[in-house]
Amino acid sequence: MSSVVAPEKPTSNTMGPKEVELILVKEQNGVQFTSTTLVTPTPTQTNPSGEEERETWGKKIDFLLSVIGFAVDLANVWRFPYLCYKNGGGAFLVPYLFFMVIAGMPLFYMELALGQYNREGAAGVWKICPIFKGVGFTVILISLYVGFYYNVIISWAMFYLFSSFTGELPWVHCNNTWNSPNCSDWADNGSVSDIYKATPAQEYFERAVLHIQDSNGIDNLGRPRWQLTSCLAVVIVLLYFSLWKGVKTSGKVVWITATMPYVVLTVLLLRGVTLPGAIDGIKAYLSVDFLRLCDAKVWIEAATQICFSLGVGFGVLIAFSSYNKFSNNCYRDAIITSSINSLTSFFSGFVVFSFLGYMSQKHNVALDKVARDGAGLVFVIYPEAIATLPGSSVWAVIFFIMLLTLGIDSAMGGMESVITGLIDEFKFLHKHRELFTLFIVVSTFLISLFCVTNGGMYVFTLLDHFAAGTSILFGVLIEAIGIAWFYGVDRFSDDIEEMIGHRPGRYWRLCWKFVSPCFLLFMVVVSFATFNPPNYGSYMFPAWANMLGWCLAMSSMTMVPLYAIYKLCTLPGKFCDRLAYAITPETEHHLVDNGEVRQFTLHHWLVV
Repeated sequence: MSSVVAPEKPTSNTMGPKEVELILVKEQNGVQFTSTTLVTPTPTQTNPSGEEERETWGKKIDFLLSVIGFAVDLANVWRFPYLCYKNGGGAFLVPYLFFMVIAGMPLFYMELALGQYNREGAAGVWKICPIFKGVGFTVILISLYVGFYYNVIISWAMFYLFSSFTGELPWVHCNNTWNSPNCSDWADNGSVSDIYKATPAQEYFERAVLHIQDSNGIDNLGRPRWQLTSCLAVVIVLLYFSLWKGVKTSGKVVWITATMPYVVLTVLLLRGVTLPGAIDGIKAYLSVDFLRLCDAKVWIEAATQICFSLGVGFGVLIAFSSYNKFSNNCYRDAIITSSINSLTSFFSGFVVFSFLGYMSQKHNVALDKVARDGAGLVFVIYPEAIATLPGSSVWAVIFFIMLLTLGIDSAMGGMESVITGLIDEFKFLHKHRELFTLFIVVSTFLISLFCVTNGGMYVFTLLDHFAAGTSILFGVLIEAIGIAWFYGVDRFSDDIEEMIGHRPGRYWRLCWKFVSPCFLLFMVVVSFATFNPPNYGSYMFPAWANMLGWCLAMSSMTMVPLYAIYKLCTLPGKFCDRLAYAITPETEHHLVDNGEVRQFTLHHWLVV
């Protein structure tokens, strides 16, 4: 008896590669008996080009919830309602919806289609026009910078959540160890306009949570406070285990984090409208003053809100859509998710102003004395309103759980943009995603420690002012120019038709080529022209801090020219040849060799 293994032979099969294993098992009376086994190999799936097949979302709803969860963040609650109230109430919806239609939705659609067709992160998609790859690194850096301070907001919410598990909320009275002699209840404060008076809720945020009284400026930060550091560490752990396995895990987490805010907002609205003064607050929110539309500042603020509320330019939409199936209807997704984002902003205004109206009546002060935006709304005014309700601890727990979920999925999106963008650009990281994710979140945690010191609010304000202001507008502008003009809006439309079966209408093509770039250029100019140095209350930052902030902003923006110069210098041939290769999709470089460069023809620049 003998046994021999024959060489493996590949066979062609329409169902995929197979292997034949031929084994000689016995020889008896001159007759050989063999056993043949058809083996289906189980290597990593590959696409026709031989590259590793990209993972996709487990379900379509995972993708939609992830996009909605990222786009709907804390700013929907603390900024839009205040802007609407301040800028003519219902009249503010006119410029807001106008800019939404001509710029917000087209750019949102553009990024979803760009990521889905190229199936790469923010940097890798620029194989369609290599000279613009620097803008991919720009948005990756911006997302990383935002993570340095955005996670700190979530840690504040977690601190408040833990503090809410008490019989009496700690921001109700002025008899605590952290209170100053200036602390005064609303009811005891005869002069509300007295700038030297502070409410218990305000002092709790600034003196108990931030400990800002122990720092006299950004040059005197002190050590990280262990309470906020612990909360920040919990946030980082949650982010890591939501992201470490890719969209397979993050797509499940958003089932909670993206839906919970809507449940809580609805519950808070049902409670809010029953409070005395709530209807007056809602009327003030919706009051229409069309004369305010004559003020250019109203239109600028509407445009700014559109730019930042949809989350365009952070690379997140590109990263998320890159995990879609190739034939997914990204057009429908863009309409649905961008609309839900705007409707959520509008809906949250009813919740916010029902409570602000209640606070105004309870303390017998004008509504504009209690209405504010930013962190002061969700960490001072709203907690103060909740503290006056029966069962205040329960309402506080519900409210801060909502803030946590609003923040977590937005932070997940920002981190995913960084992780996907870099592992797609540096392929060897694919096999080490878990370790690389750990490296990113730990690095973010270490930088964020500066924001949880006694003077951390100054660092937070500086980062918030410079990390994603003008730079994000600049990044989206270059992105729009690169796609609509250099790659070509006609070619981009062909890509979309290949995915969803029909070309975008002329309206979308005109917006991509003319309207959106002009809108973004206008916003960049306005951003520079209206720049004001950052401040926190009466504290003005020193010159070196402002210089540091500008260096931070420029570090991301300069990636665009630096990479373009690098690309032109490293390509072979004369300058015209190098330029042709740099602006031509990598899949068409063979056409450049034959002297066929679409971008060197007049038709390419004129066609829509």
